[in-house]
Amino acid sequence: MNKVEVTRVFPALGRAVLVLWFLLPLIPVVLWAISNRWSFPGSVPQEWGFDGVRSALDAGGVDAFVRSTLLALAVAAIATPLGALAARALVNGTVRFPAVVAGVLFAPLALPPFAVALGLDVLVLRSRIPSTVAVIALLTVAAIPYTTYLMRVAFGAYDIGYEEEARTLGASSATVLRRIRIPLLAPALAGAALLAFLVAWSDYVITLLIGGGRLVTVPILVASFAAGTGNDSVVAALSVAAVVPPLLLVLMLARLRRRSAR
Repeated sequence: MNKVEVTRVFPALGRAVLVLWFLLPLIPVVLWAISNRWSFPGSVPQEWGFDGVRSALDAGGVDAFVRSTLLALAVAAIATPLGALAARALVNGTVRFPAVVAGVLFAPLALPPFAVALGLDVLVLRSRIPSTVAVIALLTVAAIPYTTYLMRVAFGAYDIGYEEEARTLGASSATVLRRIRIPLLAPALAGAALLAFLVAWSDYVITLLIGGGRLVTVPILVASFAAGTGNDSVVAALSVAAVVPPLLLVLMLARLRRRSAR
């Protein structure tokens, strides 16, 4: 095997191992979702069927899926530009006391979500803030550290020379933003949006406490069924539904990165 073949085989092998690493744990979940009975010590379900899927739909699985999607999209739409602006200001040194500002931005990573949500729950109730608005605001704060960090790395590697050359040719600030900065930072922006989406999509504590049980999302529905017994197929069906959007977004992000690398 020559050097060229080695450089082709090893990356392909690494990707295959990575795909197996993520997909293998999902196989039992998928089997549970399409089984009506799977008792120990059977290696495969004794009775196939979609009772779990039907129970998940009857319990409001579609509505919970829609709520989770809209909630995650809203958080991603807010946290991504805020994180990009904060990262740009930190990299360019346009803020005073950047270490303090960075500490405040990354503070949510060090604070226990349960304690924060429990403490702010009373404030939200007294302020009569709509629960959905409060959940989006708190999840945005929780997502900003991730979007800021990723965009900070992107701006650190960003070549400002492209913008300077465009301005010398008469491009306006809006044109530079639309035609140069955003296209060059598109992969990083997509990655930041994905992280923000995942923060909101997988959240349970903040949505449950601040939402007061009225904002039923997929994680809350999964937890409610998982707390009981005999609901394995329902939990599996909901879990499969919860995996699909992040998986699709990861595939879209990988495709975008391949296009930008060409």
